[in-house]
Amino acid sequence: MHVYEDIEDLSYSRGPDVPLLELTIGDLLDRTASRFSDRLAVVSRHQSQRMTWAELSENADRVARGLWSLGIGRGDRVGLWSTNCIEWVMLHMGCARAGAALVNVNPAYRSHELQYTLTRSRMKALFLWHRDKRADYAEILDRARHGLTLDLEHTIFFDSPEWPALLDTDGRLPDSVAPSDVANIQYTSGTTGHPKGVMLTHHNVVNNGQFLARGFHYTEQDKVVVPVPLFHCYGCVIGTMSVLNSGAALILPNWTFDAHATLQAVHDERATSVYGVPAMYVAEFGLPEFSSFDFTSLRTGMMSGAPCPVELMKRVLNEMHVRELVIAYGQTETSPVVTMSDAGDSLDIRVNTVGRAMPQTEIQVISTTDGARLPVGMQGEICVRGYAVMKGYDGDPEGTAQVVKPDGWLHTGDLGVMRSDGCIHITGRSRDVIIRGGENIYPREVEEFLYTHPRVGEVQVVGIPNERLGEIVVAWIRLRPGLEATESEIREWCQGQIAYYKIPEHIRFVDEFPATLSGKIQKYKIREFEIEARGLQSVSRTATA
Repeated sequence: MHVYEDIEDLSYSRGPDVPLLELTIGDLLDRTASRFSDRLAVVSRHQSQRMTWAELSENADRVARGLWSLGIGRGDRVGLWSTNCIEWVMLHMGCARAGAALVNVNPAYRSHELQYTLTRSRMKALFLWHRDKRADYAEILDRARHGLTLDLEHTIFFDSPEWPALLDTDGRLPDSVAPSDVANIQYTSGTTGHPKGVMLTHHNVVNNGQFLARGFHYTEQDKVVVPVPLFHCYGCVIGTMSVLNSGAALILPNWTFDAHATLQAVHDERATSVYGVPAMYVAEFGLPEFSSFDFTSLRTGMMSGAPCPVELMKRVLNEMHVRELVIAYGQTETSPVVTMSDAGDSLDIRVNTVGRAMPQTEIQVISTTDGARLPVGMQGEICVRGYAVMKGYDGDPEGTAQVVKPDGWLHTGDLGVMRSDGCIHITGRSRDVIIRGGENIYPREVEEFLYTHPRVGEVQVVGIPNERLGEIVVAWIRLRPGLEATESEIREWCQGQIAYYKIPEHIRFVDEFPATLSGKIQKYKIREFEIEARGLQSVSRTATA
């Protein structure tokens, strides 16, 4: 267990002073490959491919030499537009060896979004597959680049002779790559305005991976099932960088999330750790064959990427044998994890909080009105400072300055409460607050209560416009498999247990929620659907101060 600085009356804490690694991703790969050369590094089950650490290191060098032969070196940008595969991991490591910045492109992007990313990122090369069952990527790329003058000089398809040819070229490795160099450019989901390219350095992600591996208590004996997308920080930092720091094996169950494939991977590979966002765990519990899988090899795992319901976490602990389940909090701009519970923490900390400040990380909770640091126990905006803060938004100094202040504090836009033990409880996004007749309602609080209903499997709460009250509460509920409930039954459950103004005025039972490819629920789409379905367009356009 870590020992943290004493928490005084104000909401401020700082993680332990664990030494930071001054290594690049390539340096770290060298170190891990020399220590665990013959141990398994990565398994791509859907491709029936397996690599040891020595093989992954050699393939990273082959990629780096191939990039050099294309004229790509230190500081250049390389795009990767793909679902999860072994080539993804090879290119990730190879770009790091070459000193190139890897630009992660969301496989859900279509021509308009791809055009924006191609233009903004100034990538010189793009790696992709021709097509899969979701999309024809070659055709989308042709439409996206039509009529544009781009920096893009090379398009390499994994399912063509170009890829093996690139791996066999006689290029050379760069003379130097620095930990301060940009390793990764991640485009945020763009909930407000256009997506921004978050620049993360080798120093950012190597050290985040180091502290993640410590929190999980990983060793080279561990096997980590990663069903989350690699294009997202969850996959390419919490997934890849934690195993790179420990010598554990990375196991990819499928191209994209598949509940059965994920549990089959746990079962067949005797995995010790599994990752997922809450919606993924819900889908796994919903499988009729859930009880047929053997979970006894599991020790730890993570639930993150979206607010984590307490009741769902308890099910993962008890029904999936993940006794050391941990929760983490962060965002792309913080590399991504800044608070985390430890695998050895009490059940209270691991289900009721997102843990405490990671090593070499400062956390404070401030007033949303005047920016003053708040007393412990009071809700405010969470701010972060330390090694994990991004280098900035690519080509957007104004946008960077809006979130990272001159004193180094990054303002997350998330609301939370710091407990007296330094642990953080997340209460929602500042912009998600529902204001009903002057009463502030935090959707997370209502969701947590509704999860206590025995028939509720998953729930999302949003506010929709109301002419009289400003906003009212709407709940979308997915029931547990084979169970039924009515609106009146749910509302009766709430009576006398939560304040009247928090009780949903409308309840819609659904089979699924709108979500991004990384599993994040898109609440704005729920709100848009309700506005359309209830004819509230004119009310939604009412101006407010």
